[in-house]
Amino acid sequence: MSRNQGRREGRRARFEVVLVEPKIPPNTGNIARLCAATRIPLHLVEPLGFEITNSQLKRAGLDYWEFVEVKTHGSLDSLIAGLDPRDLCLFSKKASNSYLEAGFQGHELLVFGSETVGLAEELLGSYPERSFQIPIIQPAVRSLNLANAVAIVVYEALRQVGGLG
Repeated sequence: MSRNQGRREGRRARFEVVLVEPKIPPNTGNIARLCAATRIPLHLVEPLGFEITNSQLKRAGLDYWEFVEVKTHGSLDSLIAGLDPRDLCLFSKKASNSYLEAGFQGHELLVFGSETVGLAEELLGSYPERSFQIPIIQPAVRSLNLANAVAIVVYEALRQVGGLG
């Protein structure tokens, strides 16, 4: 059954976190721990900047790896092929919409780029209405840590759909 078929047939919807070409093991480990705590699947899009068995990755995730559903994908295109664009939420400092305006429904893929280059501008340009940023108040700060950004978005998404309690 495809991910969209399950949604249309009334199965309980859920968010999923997607990291596109993550580079820093502790960030991915921390995000995996967040996903375990919130019961959100984690998708890793290759190439990864580390081995999945990396000790820093495992250390950051502590002993919670058994509680997170992790899937790897050869490309973002293969992961999102056939998805309704409304199921995508792309996060980048280059977007103009605030994440607070995303209007989460409870079933979106929350897509984040790598720590070094973020998401491709071509991708963001293909989905401008589904691209969001977390405001940075101090202009001298270029970006937020990836794990922090994912945590901010995940908890706001859960809050919007009543998924925190």
